[in-house]
Amino acid sequence: MDWLMDPDIWASFITLSALEIVLGVDNLVFIALLAGRLPPERQGKARTIGLALALGTRLALLGSIAFIVHLTEPVVSLGDWNFSWRDLVLLGGGGFLMFKGTREIHLRVEGEDEHEPAAGRQPGFVATIVQIVLFDIVFSLDSIITAVGIANEIWVMVAAIVVAMMLMLAASNPLSSFIDRHASVKMLALSFLLLIGTMLMADGLGFHVPRGYVYAAMGFSIMVEALNLLSAKRRRMKRRFMQQKPRAPSILDA
Repeated sequence: MDWLMDPDIWASFITLSALEIVLGVDNLVFIALLAGRLPPERQGKARTIGLALALGTRLALLGSIAFIVHLTEPVVSLGDWNFSWRDLVLLGGGGFLMFKGTREIHLRVEGEDEHEPAAGRQPGFVATIVQIVLFDIVFSLDSIITAVGIANEIWVMVAAIVVAMMLMLAASNPLSSFIDRHASVKMLALSFLLLIGTMLMADGLGFHVPRGYVYAAMGFSIMVEALNLLSAKRRRMKRRFMQQKPRAPSILDA
């Protein structure tokens, strides 16, 4: 029980938990958009199963620390460019996010109803879960590599990841419902996918963009959208009040 009194262990646990939670925000947005293409009665189940399987894959990656460390070693050379497996994963994941975000924005701008997709376009339940798991790995790759450098005890890494995933699971349904209720928020979330995809591809090409800058831009956009939603709500309340307000008698009523 000496670990209970070890400040280094508690510091690494708190740091890793906070890191996993912060880095999980973009993952939650992507999961909400993916599951949102399914029928309403299957969306919650897809999010729950996808996140549960994603937790298993994260723990499996942590269990192979030696493999994770070697992911940063160059495996492909193209002129002066050297790419590791991590770089290739980030490039592939970033490219798919940009494709997915662009396609979803196109569908909404063209006016196609996401709840009644054209024949052959409705995503399958299993395919959605597979996408959630695969892109959780892409989103969590950097945080797992960072975890290996922060904590010396693997059980500390496991505990931090489990705590973060439990919070993500609890927040996934409210976040998805909120995004589905507001068309402008859904468009903002899709623009975040484009931003994150660009960041991942830049990172894979060796141009590291500090995530603090990206999250600051996302936070500012969310603040502006929150003000926009608040303003729209007040306008609706004012219109409702004016409709319910009794009309003063007019001389024409006599």
